[in-house]
Amino acid sequence: MKKIRVQFLLFVYDKTQKIYRKYFKKKKRQWQFTEKQLLEFQEDSLGRKLGEFYKKHGFTMIPKMENHDVHHLITGCGTNFEDEIAMQFLLLGNGKLNAHLLAAVVLGVLILPEYFKMYMNAYRKGQNMRPFYQWDFEALLWQNFDHLKDFIQQKQSTVYH
Repeated sequence: MKKIRVQFLLFVYDKTQKIYRKYFKKKKRQWQFTEKQLLEFQEDSLGRKLGEFYKKHGFTMIPKMENHDVHHLITGCGTNFEDEIAMQFLLLGNGKLNAHLLAAVVLGVLILPEYFKMYMNAYRKGQNMRPFYQWDFEALLWQNFDHLKDFIQQKQSTVYH
């Protein structure tokens, strides 16, 4: 039964992400790198880690959606469908809000409710991270991946003077 529910979600995602890219990512341009070029970055860089991610999973870059794959690396969220939904909860907790994200969150809860606890943990994790959902990760591909990840995973604290 879960297999059918996931197939339904995959169908919905496939149809909606094309619309999302067309109408909500209109002004965004696709990255100027290929998966192969990413593998040529310095070993400890974000670019190299992203290239290795694509190679390991057999994925290709989806134009205008490259940041999504960086989010997987930064957050440690897997690529199973329930992990994809958890990542949307994490991004919601991090401050991101749009129709596509809300649809994923609602459908995720309705169709895969057995993962609700995981979703809520991801939401709280997102709240405890520095806001990163709007970052231009293409400009950061040369940065040390571990330093970048550590920086994002530390919640900014309020400084009182």
